[in-house]
Amino acid sequence: MANPFSAIWRDLKFGFRLMRVLSLMSDLKPDDSRTLVDDFEEVIDTNPEKVAFIFEGREITYREFDECANQIAAWGSSQGLSAGDVVALNLENSPEFVFVWYGLMKIGVATALINTNLEGKGLYHCISIVDAKLIIAGGEQADRCKLCASDSIAQLPLWDFDGVNGHDLAPALAKETTQRPSPKLRGQILAKDTALFIYTSGTTGLPKAAKISHLKLRSVARTAKVLVKIGSKDRVYNALPLYHITGGGLGLVGTLTAGATMILRRKFSVSEFWDDVVDYKATLFVYIGELCRYLEKAPDHPKQNKHQLRAGYGNGLRGEVWRSFIRRFKVPTMRELYGSTEGNVVFLNLDGTIGSIGQMPPWIGTKIGMEIVKFDVVDEQPVRGMDGFCIRVDVDEAGEVIGKISDEVGRQNFTGYHDKKATEAKILRNVFTKDDRWFRTGDLVRRDANNYIYFVDRIGDTFRWKGENVATNEVSDAMSNYKGIELANVYGIKIHGADGRAGMAAITVQNDFSIAGLADYLSDRLPAYAIPLFIRIQEKAETTGTFKFRKVELVKQAYDLSKIDDPIWFFEPGAGGYVEFDYTKQAMLEDGHYKL
Repeated sequence: MANPFSAIWRDLKFGFRLMRVLSLMSDLKPDDSRTLVDDFEEVIDTNPEKVAFIFEGREITYREFDECANQIAAWGSSQGLSAGDVVALNLENSPEFVFVWYGLMKIGVATALINTNLEGKGLYHCISIVDAKLIIAGGEQADRCKLCASDSIAQLPLWDFDGVNGHDLAPALAKETTQRPSPKLRGQILAKDTALFIYTSGTTGLPKAAKISHLKLRSVARTAKVLVKIGSKDRVYNALPLYHITGGGLGLVGTLTAGATMILRRKFSVSEFWDDVVDYKATLFVYIGELCRYLEKAPDHPKQNKHQLRAGYGNGLRGEVWRSFIRRFKVPTMRELYGSTEGNVVFLNLDGTIGSIGQMPPWIGTKIGMEIVKFDVVDEQPVRGMDGFCIRVDVDEAGEVIGKISDEVGRQNFTGYHDKKATEAKILRNVFTKDDRWFRTGDLVRRDANNYIYFVDRIGDTFRWKGENVATNEVSDAMSNYKGIELANVYGIKIHGADGRAGMAAITVQNDFSIAGLADYLSDRLPAYAIPLFIRIQEKAETTGTFKFRKVELVKQAYDLSKIDDPIWFFEPGAGGYVEFDYTKQAMLEDGHYKL
């Protein structure tokens, strides 16, 4: 029998930790006149000659960082930009990326951080929906912007760091003053106002532009301080895209507000990760789960245990990878958190419990405005009781996590998207009382008997088959540990005449992959209803810049061989394993020949 006193003590310890976190956030108010610029300038003035960035052989001090941003600010003013305007930035990871948005912040201008993988329709969409006044780009991204602008947004000036496309930005900046602009230029900007636009991943359609306020960025920076006690002596390795909230917020802003050094890489590289971490003496690194999984699956590296890392911090790290990672690479601590780009729900794993995204005893959730409610995966809506209000989940029951919206409480603030309709779609009303408002995360989580929270799936990814809910994350985790499978993208598809959706997995494989043992392997690890009915083998998986899978087109194509060139394998009833799927089997399936 579990010791009730140990459970009480565990919850109390978490309560004390949470009180420290809330205390650290207590001065963050939506109507505060202090912005992220003030935080940065305070750090810069404290230690101007400290190295802020290490990037491709360059070392840039905090003073130089500020001066370059001041030149951006002066140039922006000369272009007629003023507080409330928006500039689109399409640039790979580099110190210049940060100079731009920090410099524009100094004059009250918001920057839309464009995913560097976009082109054509998607790129045009992201630039146009924020009403950008001009575009700043470089390299291949500038070329894409030029092609995009010549088609649809030719009126927007394009400034290129390389001077190849549009106006030459570098010499224009060199002429500008390095002195700080007057704070009066951003005087009307408050903490709740938009500092950046960061886009959703677009896994289910065109991206949405989330408004990221100064309040949010300052809160994210303090979250980094809570998670890993980041300080001025730390050297933080960051290979994540800066247009994303983990790399550009938790990693970058968290590092700079602490006065630490950012070891910045243009793109993540499995083969060069340990060389960089060891050679540059990194003490911390920022991750998303797939980054750790790529490293864990890679061959041994001669420097993998010669590092000075004291912790990694980020999100999306699954339990099995977590265990193997810390054992193999001797990283003492991994600090996991949960939070969305635009949302007001945050979980912090403060005690290192493997696989968990944090803790939340029910009484604490009620106090701080976070709840988990019962959810119908078929209707994709929270379940409501006879009184019309939502119902809290039971222990170990998956439900949607939601956050209470308040315009007065900083941590409960929700600024939404540039698109008002998209903002409204994320608000759940009349949840527990009449006219209350809650932010819908779109994520399913569960709370165990010890009050630890575990991520289950994205809403829309979980599907129902044979009367049971299938969480795609659980299935993909099981598949990813099978020899030869690199990536497993799991989704549900419709089959004529069958209720619910059957499982299908699009996988990429290595040379040692064999389909022969896959069915038995999955049968030992998953319930029968969760084993994918179809396996599609792709040469390359379609993912976003942060390794999230794209599923929309795969779901549409399903198992239709007339639309697919990839080989498909079918867990044929009675066959005892996967067999090649052909037009004959497709016809039999659609005629209802198989009892599924």
